[in-house]
Amino acid sequence: MAYDFSDKIAFVTGGARGIGRAVVEKLLYGNAFVVTAYNKSRTEAESLCRDAESKGKKLYALKCDVSDPDDVRSAAEYIEKSFGRLDFLVNNAGITSDGLVLRMKDEQWIKVISTDLNGVFYCTRAALKLMLKQRYGRIVNISSVIGLYGNAGQANYAAAKAGIIGFSKSVAREMGSRNILINVVAPGYIETDMVSGIPENAKSRILASIPQTRYGTPADVANVVCFLLSDDAGYMNGAVLDVNGGMY
Repeated sequence: MAYDFSDKIAFVTGGARGIGRAVVEKLLYGNAFVVTAYNKSRTEAESLCRDAESKGKKLYALKCDVSDPDDVRSAAEYIEKSFGRLDFLVNNAGITSDGLVLRMKDEQWIKVISTDLNGVFYCTRAALKLMLKQRYGRIVNISSVIGLYGNAGQANYAAAKAGIIGFSKSVAREMGSRNILINVVAPGYIETDMVSGIPENAKSRILASIPQTRYGTPADVANVVCFLLSDDAGYMNGAVLDVNGGMY
């Protein structure tokens, strides 16, 4: 379904690849003006900008490490100075650094929590300062099926993604009366770089656990994200929508 996002200002973190890129493309298709944050994917971000420009769409790629509160603050200042408002925030940026807890290094834990959970907090806090002024906003946070049932070797990632759910439900209670809605999408195994790195024998086990017997696509997730940003989801707040083909 195509939504009309004309004149809406959206900020999407991790928008250069995978799920984030699909969200950016769908927002642009709906005529939103999109600012996307990238950290290490400069080449992909620039390619996305060129593609958007060739189609007459409005996209700006901003280098921003979401684990750095100063970077996030600067990004919010840019958005406020350039557009004077922010309507949508999609917290998608995330990383993994897998390992069994007994062997996990402090750096692995801190790195994942800093990006995947702290980044959501920093970006949400910055966005709310703009959204409160206009008494309107829509925030969608990308969690994961791993945050719902856990996974051996991914305690740091599971903790971050579970934390996003609790965080979002709390902010939904704080901001609902201000017409600022915050919801969560929890994807299953999606055809992205993260999944491509899974060993083939593990992929077979994963597919066997998915009733639809296929991995999801980034577009599958983007469709749900854009639904939550649209007026069609105007009475949804604090919800967690699973996009996992029925595996959980």
